[in-house]
Amino acid sequence: MSLIVQKFGGSSVSDAEGIKRVARRIVDTQAAGHEVVVVVSAMGDSTDELLDLAAQVGTESSSGREMDMLLSAGERISMALLAMAINGVGASAQSFTGSQAGMITDAIHGKARIIAVSPHRIRTAIEKGDVAIVAGFQGMSRDSNDITTLGRGGSDTTAVALAAALGADVCEIYTDVDGVYTADPRVVASAQKIDTISSQEMLEMAASGAKILHLRCVEYARRFGVPVHVRSSYSLNEGTWVLPGPDDQITIDEGEPLEQPIISGVAHDRSEAKVTVVGVPDIPGKAAEIFGIVAGANTNIDMIVQNISTHGSGRTDISFTLPMIDGSAALAALASAQERVGFESVDYDERIGKLSLIGAGMRSNPGVSYRFFQALSDAGVNVDMISTSEIRISVVTEAEALDTAVRAVHSAFELDGDAPAVVHAGTGR
Repeated sequence: MSLIVQKFGGSSVSDAEGIKRVARRIVDTQAAGHEVVVVVSAMGDSTDELLDLAAQVGTESSSGREMDMLLSAGERISMALLAMAINGVGASAQSFTGSQAGMITDAIHGKARIIAVSPHRIRTAIEKGDVAIVAGFQGMSRDSNDITTLGRGGSDTTAVALAAALGADVCEIYTDVDGVYTADPRVVASAQKIDTISSQEMLEMAASGAKILHLRCVEYARRFGVPVHVRSSYSLNEGTWVLPGPDDQITIDEGEPLEQPIISGVAHDRSEAKVTVVGVPDIPGKAAEIFGIVAGANTNIDMIVQNISTHGSGRTDISFTLPMIDGSAALAALASAQERVGFESVDYDERIGKLSLIGAGMRSNPGVSYRFFQALSDAGVNVDMISTSEIRISVVTEAEALDTAVRAVHSAFELDGDAPAVVHAGTGR
């Protein structure tokens, strides 16, 4: 008997028929002799609908606490309905909120981070032979005892955290595509499914905008050695294994070592904006001041470029990208510190897109960068910012050129398959 944690996204439980289909799959897994813990997201677009309602009543006066109370309701609905569906087909299930499942977080509303997992009630349920259904995306602050949410994609993180705490054999992430692809199949119809991928490569793909797995989920899985199996809730296909371990040398059932292709895939991201702080005094410590201000607004920064300013000698311009949803907070923090830091102005641009090429062994294979930038040039795509790591090249382009850029790079590295990729529903998560 093995312990399996399964996570089902919003598109998989978007309606009553979807919930019943997922229930049957869970019961089949238990009938095969496994203990099963399930993490579920809110139904379909429920979270967006709750956000729309909050906007209609006026979110400016709402606290983060009340917003978390509101947004956590979607997962509670899903967990209860799914437990009812499982009980309705003759199996036994219990549903648990994040706090009941022992998901303990810090006190940052909307972006809480997990600090401990104490799944005592989950263990008790599965020892009784029940399926434990857990609401994803949420937990409870140890300091305030308030409900918190983990941010977008937090259900993935909930699932991996529970798998680690329970010592599960695998964490299965069910979505609306058949696994991890070499590019988003909604943009590149010829994208190929990847059978196995290292956690390091998956980490770069998630950080670069691939929606199939959330970045924090991959980080957690790699840190605690949790194998992640990405599968479709609409088919029985094998999916993609994301495998952690020393140098990612992990074997799967067939006993074959993880393959390390030079190029794993192409990822893109439309959710970032570019901030340029213009006319910063070019003296030691000013960059630290600026990024300290942004960090104080609880905002993550991605790419950074510094250039000589066109606003006179002794000045520099610092550009960086950040999540679009954090743009207003970062701009407000910078504006309040303008006089103290001494910069001249701030430019803000949401009309950008990020494109990334990911693959182990890129540094040891000459010509990868040339091939990448030549493909962009041939497609007429201009590059605004560049960032690299050992297994990634990322660029910022105009948003309108992003799809063209993705297809051009995907083809240039011969990643196109013969058959079109299958997208069953939803958005890929």
